[in-house]
Amino acid sequence: MPANLTPDYHAAERRFREAETPDAKLAALHEMMATIPKHKGTEKMQGDIKRRIAKLKQASERKSGAARQKPFWHVEREGAGQIVLLGPPNSGKSAILRELSRAEPEVADFPFTTRVPLPGMVSYENVQIQLLDLPPLAPGRTPPWIRGLVKAADAVLVVLDLGSDELLDQTEGLLAEIDGYRVDLYPVQGGPEVPQAIVTATGQVSAPATEAAPAAEAGAARRQVLAQDEDEVRAEDEDEDEDDAGAAPRALKPAAVVGAKCDDADAVFRLELLRESLAGSPLLRLPLVEVSTLDGRGLDKLRRRMFELLEIIRVYTRAPGKKPDFETPFVLPRGSTVIEAASQVHKDFARDLKFARVWGAKVFDGQMVPRDHILQDGDVIEFHV
Repeated sequence: MPANLTPDYHAAERRFREAETPDAKLAALHEMMATIPKHKGTEKMQGDIKRRIAKLKQASERKSGAARQKPFWHVEREGAGQIVLLGPPNSGKSAILRELSRAEPEVADFPFTTRVPLPGMVSYENVQIQLLDLPPLAPGRTPPWIRGLVKAADAVLVVLDLGSDELLDQTEGLLAEIDGYRVDLYPVQGGPEVPQAIVTATGQVSAPATEAAPAAEAGAARRQVLAQDEDEVRAEDEDEDEDDAGAAPRALKPAAVVGAKCDDADAVFRLELLRESLAGSPLLRLPLVEVSTLDGRGLDKLRRRMFELLEIIRVYTRAPGKKPDFETPFVLPRGSTVIEAASQVHKDFARDLKFARVWGAKVFDGQMVPRDHILQDGDVIEFHV
């Protein structure tokens, strides 16, 4: 029996997908329950909505009971992914966060202005990315809890101060700090393959264990990383003995370098000097985005780079005979398949899917595709159940 869902229901469902907080999701679910047609054809959907409401309520109760136990540096993950800013004192991290988001960090000429993590939401086209400004990294002055935030993040932006004559020393100290966290950085080349080389702050370059994997395998690996519970990572980090840090597993993070204050008169000279001094360093394998918060240079390119670092795609859905909704994409790990997209839209779609049609750059319009078809960023998919 057809569901015959009303426009009010579809609007409530759209608000649910766009909601960024549990309270907003819960309100949208209640509205979905109130507007869904009550008949035999929607019984399963009604049950699913009720289960989602109950699950959100339970999670809210657990969080309210445990909220007092969370450390002050805990940051709830929001948006399509979380990226952390790592840099030496006065490198311009806070100014970058301020220009890219609506956050209002304290920006000053004196060092160590940032003392607690400060998040901001960065818009890239129709997705939101969480950017997290952390206290500066400096030997002997870096708060130990930063390691947990770095290991739990989806990606890293390494900020270098092109306006400082101490650029080389700052960079070497910064890399030593990152290596102390047992974090390895790799460049995202824009394709679905695994990285060809891993950057380590000690100057080593390790090749991947296998040759470039197909998109499906790379996507599966990315989903496994995203599925890690950040609280678990941080709890392990808190319990870790500093003397036994060498035994801790290394974390692998996609990363890029941000050359801040590129408007400085000597920025080009300093950057060339850094490249000569660190010739052969794995740091130079990471893509570089030069930015200026004074004239806005490079900020749009940085937004694009942030999206690429997350290794995600945007997929749009359409009902048969209807126009697709391009305002609210479903965000999936790169390498995701049709059946995985169906699972995110609704679990019944994945269970009952007969076939799907896709519109996109690598298919002809409305092409019928199998369940394991790899989706691309910007694809429009039509499910038939």
